[in-house]
Amino acid sequence: MDQETLTMVTEFYFSDFPQFENGSLFFFIPLLFIYIFIIVGNFVIFFAVQLDTRLHNPMYNFISIFSFLEIWYTTVTIPKMLSNLVSEQKTISFIGCLLQMYFFHSLGVTEALVLTAMAIDRYVAICNPLRYAIVMTPRLCTQLSIGSCIFGFLMLLPEIVWMSTLPFCGPNQIHQLFCDFEPVLHLACTDTSMILVEDVIHAISILTSVSIITLSYLRIITVIMRIPSGESRQKAFSTCVAHITIFLLFFGSVTLMYLRFSVTFPPILDKAIALMFAVLAPLFNPIIYSLRNRDMKDAIKKVLCSPKMFNVSGSQ
Repeated sequence: MDQETLTMVTEFYFSDFPQFENGSLFFFIPLLFIYIFIIVGNFVIFFAVQLDTRLHNPMYNFISIFSFLEIWYTTVTIPKMLSNLVSEQKTISFIGCLLQMYFFHSLGVTEALVLTAMAIDRYVAICNPLRYAIVMTPRLCTQLSIGSCIFGFLMLLPEIVWMSTLPFCGPNQIHQLFCDFEPVLHLACTDTSMILVEDVIHAISILTSVSIITLSYLRIITVIMRIPSGESRQKAFSTCVAHITIFLLFFGSVTLMYLRFSVTFPPILDKAIALMFAVLAPLFNPIIYSLRNRDMKDAIKKVLCSPKMFNVSGSQ
């Protein structure tokens, strides 16, 4: 087809959202409450770590960064989902779609790297406690945090730039709850064999993080099982259970979403996996960290029950 005869797509349509009169309110209200809980819960965790001097250590620093990232990670997709549930025009501009993909995946990669840094931190703390203060210095923690953000936001940039050059001439229906690489690439009016390259890039980055985290926690569990005191063993386990749970939720949904290559799922299962990846996994983050850690629970109580702490912190 002659390039000049192509009608270029300027916006995409989300075809999998119900019309308002067909029960979209039934989905809108729970999703709205989930989003509010995610935002408030992660903000509380972030401020609890910042305001409680007992939590000024590498482990809680990474937790606060992860919570801060979760706020923006969900804000990239959920507000648009809410809008699509109550709007007749369930569309997104071409540029808006690219930006949503870029920030969603860049924040996701950054979160994966922060989880990897958490695993390294716990490995040094439990497997080599005498060298912990020497190894996990404030400078190294800052470098790991900043490096995670820089790498996370640079890794996906070439892919997004490449996609912005592709011709999209119709159809323009995205069969997913948000803009994602594979559903959008399938709409391009050109060879999309680069999907395989994109899958390989994702697989390498995901498997690298999963391998580091898995090996770290396997070694941690081995060391903990050798601790003679039951109380000390339980305390060591309690510091890792939350991290392992978040790791399983995050990477479990990521694996189902992006490490399936040519395997196809039924549409309803595909949407369920997308919801788990983009909504449910972030929902459990503040719940797990607030319930599994006594120091965190105490800090959160201070934030929620003592508003004067903000004034005191600001005056110091």
